[in-house]
Amino acid sequence: MKRFFLQGIRGLLLDMNGTFMFGGDRFGEDEDFSSAYRRLGGELPGEDVNRIIRGAYDYLAARYPNPQHRDRFPSVERAIVQTWPGRLAESELKRLVDTFALHELGRIPTPYVAAMGQLRKSFQLGAVIDIWAPKGMWLQEFRRAGALPLFSALSFSSDHGRVKPSPEPFRSVLRQLGLNAGQAVVVGDSPRRDLGGASAAGLGCVLVGESRHSEALARFRDLLEFSQAVIDAGR
Repeated sequence: MKRFFLQGIRGLLLDMNGTFMFGGDRFGEDEDFSSAYRRLGGELPGEDVNRIIRGAYDYLAARYPNPQHRDRFPSVERAIVQTWPGRLAESELKRLVDTFALHELGRIPTPYVAAMGQLRKSFQLGAVIDIWAPKGMWLQEFRRAGALPLFSALSFSSDHGRVKPSPEPFRSVLRQLGLNAGQAVVVGDSPRRDLGGASAAGLGCVLVGESRHSEALARFRDLLEFSQAVIDAGR
């Protein structure tokens, strides 16, 4: 691990999906959303449920890379209302949003919690998280995994409608941590979202996963390898 990672760095701003949460975003063409919806007590026809969730997903996916929506990204509820021609009761709308969330949500593996716990010994941890559904189920997963106490600051895009690579969520987490840009580094898997947002906020970025970029400080196979590198560097 190169020394420039360590000198003066007091905080790490972690991405979530592909960095320490995996298995989410299950919106493939063959996905059946009606099963999760039924478990929530819904009674709409399964065909309608699949059309509603698919329509909302496509609506949001088309807007996610668009700079015009970077700082005013729509909610899942709005996406459903905008794309479904029928009138939905409030109770049904909530079930459909929860159904969307269940398919967007991933899991945090135990080894990654251990790695973040090791990093927490040397750095304040924050997370800059892009999700489309409300954050409630993610907080439950953080608690289940034992990860929530490790973070001193969290930014969920569905709280404020700002998605990466907007620099604003990164700046918000820095403020919560009481750090300036020179005292923190972003760790994420996306050159466009994580490195792009970090650069816009004046932060350096370490990439994990398969992506490479000339402006990244370095690349590691995953967060586990990054954590081990921190240990090896004597932090």
